[in-house]
Amino acid sequence: MEIREVIRQFRNGVSDRAIQRMSGMHRKTVKRYRNWAEEQGLLEGRLPPLDELERLLQASMPEPLPPQNQSSLEAFRPLVVQLRKEGVEMTAILQRLRERGFTGSYSAVRRFVKHLEERQPDVMVRMECQPGEEAQVDFGFAGLMYDPETQQMRRTWAFVMTLSWSRHVYVEFVFDQKLPTWLLLHRHAFEWFGGVPERLVIDNLKSAIVEACFHEPVVQQSYRECAEHYGFQLAPCRIATPRHKGKVESGVHYVKRNFLAGRTPTSLTQANTDVCTWCMTTAGLRIHGTTREQPLVRFQETEVMRLKSLPEVPYDLAVWKEATVGRDGHITFDNAYYSIPFRIPKGTKVRVRGGAQFVTIFGPGYEALATHDRAQHPGQRLTHPDHLPPEKAAGVALNRDACRDSAVAIGPATDQIVSTLLADPVIDRLRTADRLLRLGERYGNERLEAACQRALHFGEPSYLTVKRILMAELDAQSALAPSSSLSSPSSPYLFARRAYELLGHLFGGATWN
Repeated sequence: MEIREVIRQFRNGVSDRAIQRMSGMHRKTVKRYRNWAEEQGLLEGRLPPLDELERLLQASMPEPLPPQNQSSLEAFRPLVVQLRKEGVEMTAILQRLRERGFTGSYSAVRRFVKHLEERQPDVMVRMECQPGEEAQVDFGFAGLMYDPETQQMRRTWAFVMTLSWSRHVYVEFVFDQKLPTWLLLHRHAFEWFGGVPERLVIDNLKSAIVEACFHEPVVQQSYRECAEHYGFQLAPCRIATPRHKGKVESGVHYVKRNFLAGRTPTSLTQANTDVCTWCMTTAGLRIHGTTREQPLVRFQETEVMRLKSLPEVPYDLAVWKEATVGRDGHITFDNAYYSIPFRIPKGTKVRVRGGAQFVTIFGPGYEALATHDRAQHPGQRLTHPDHLPPEKAAGVALNRDACRDSAVAIGPATDQIVSTLLADPVIDRLRTADRLLRLGERYGNERLEAACQRALHFGEPSYLTVKRILMAELDAQSALAPSSSLSSPSSPYLFARRAYELLGHLFGGATWN
């Protein structure tokens, strides 16, 4: 504090003790200045300029000012400095000093350490931005809310996204901070604002940043895709530095002390309905303490027009995970099973991207191996026929409806035999029916239909009968043609001799030789 200011404090009636606290001078020094000012008549009338006061001070008080008291710890300075570098607390420092003959108090140690560790004041610089340039995101604990699914009270978090220029906010309450929830909240916030800011300032939570680093942060793959889809950049805060997103930190505190304060626990659905109204009225129409304007008005009149347009379709909320190929040629994702090409050996590590509608499997080199519709329920197994070995694909895809459809396509006789086989009440003849149908691949469907017609004519609707007919090439003969000179399908059975030759002796006639 300069001498002119000290004299002003004397004139205002400020005590020596108060001036000591303000200036840092010893109280005896302050008293000496007061006496000098009285002798020179400086406590009344016009106060000379500073340079004139300095010359007067040097001329009328040439002897040196009283020296300040020296700390009793000055002789132990090197030891105290070393102990503080090692992180030793002041109580432990006092014990070490007493072992070396120090007789002073703990207060003396505390004052000495405080003097040693005087730091430059940490000056805060407020960062301002342009409309639509930035939004800040954070979570805050919101107490307990009722979950209608579990019918229990659960811990709840408030997701808050604040536009840095207008201070307009979006708030939504959730039961977890998992990745799918995190991505869905971004979609809801962008749709609420009707656009996307250029940059998001975020914390280093695991749903966003896999490895926190101020210079080279590793972004979660799904979150990276979300940022690319909507066209915003990520600006993770420095670790343990929440003041870098002070605007949303203030927003979270405002939600707690205004919207949540004094409310009885309610259901999550009702709370999200009420908070939307609160954002548009109480929070949106208040006079903000920094901007001195209404956030909603600033947003509607200026910032909404500066936001990036929303994409035509929302982001497909994808989750990336690593999976291992099983011995059955399937991987497990979200408690469902998905096939991959049989050429991929078991034990191979693959990357799985699970979207809302599709699941895509990528190989070690990030080449796409397979794409499936997402399973509708846990335990569901989705298998693509092309992923199976050729010799096993037919057996896996085999079913009764497919057999009947194939038989109908070949012909009515084939359909009748296949239906007979499948109708067996005791033995499951599905595979037998399949083998019969595959005879058409070897001999042709026309020959198979003809062989089935012949087998039905002779009352033998079996797989072996049809196969033997095809092997003997009997299917080329008409089923109605005679198979020998002794039979004719157009007349009743004939005998080589007439009846009276066989039975004539009974009536006195000729006998049969």
